[in-house]
Amino acid sequence: MVSSAEVARLASRTRKRPEERREEILAAAAAIAVEAGLERITLRAVAERLGVRPGLITHYFPAAEDLVIAAFARAAAIEREKFFPSNGDALSRLAHFLRYIESGASLPLARLWLNARHLSRFSDALGEALEEQDVLDRTRLTALVASGIAEGVFADVDPEAACIRIFIAVDGVGSYVNNGPFDSDTYNRFAVDVAEWTLGLVTGTLRAVVDAGR
Repeated sequence: MVSSAEVARLASRTRKRPEERREEILAAAAAIAVEAGLERITLRAVAERLGVRPGLITHYFPAAEDLVIAAFARAAAIEREKFFPSNGDALSRLAHFLRYIESGASLPLARLWLNARHLSRFSDALGEALEEQDVLDRTRLTALVASGIAEGVFADVDPEAACIRIFIAVDGVGSYVNNGPFDSDTYNRFAVDVAEWTLGLVTGTLRAVVDAGR
């Protein structure tokens, strides 16, 4: 026979505040998205990962599409903080961003973005979420470039234009994520080379800083 104390212990372990439970659901859904794709996010899949009934997931996310969109936004936001550290000068922060890209650590997110862009053809709401996350990324990188210009490290370029060029380079490299990368220095260092060019840096300057932090 289970004691009343044991019943209370089990109840306290499973009962969580609504905001805590919602965060737990979002974290599980985001993990599924990164590991297997947005299509794999179902109420049942999230419930199984958390060891709860699907009805609990429905209570917080009545529509599966809402959970998919929120999971994508959560994954993108987590990765953004890994991309852009808050400490250091502009050159070192940009080098951190590009080093993260070159290391392959961002490949799961690159797959997720490709997945989301494809699915957004069939979901206006997901398309809006994509645009929102894209703007947040561009805002962060544009501010970083502006800081480098103010520090006198980068040339006096248009920060937004430089940001767009760098992200196009990053996305171009990431577009091959499902087919395997070229075994080529041109491919591997493309984003760094584009950043050096668009920011008016002497060739090899940014490469050296990226490599020094490995």
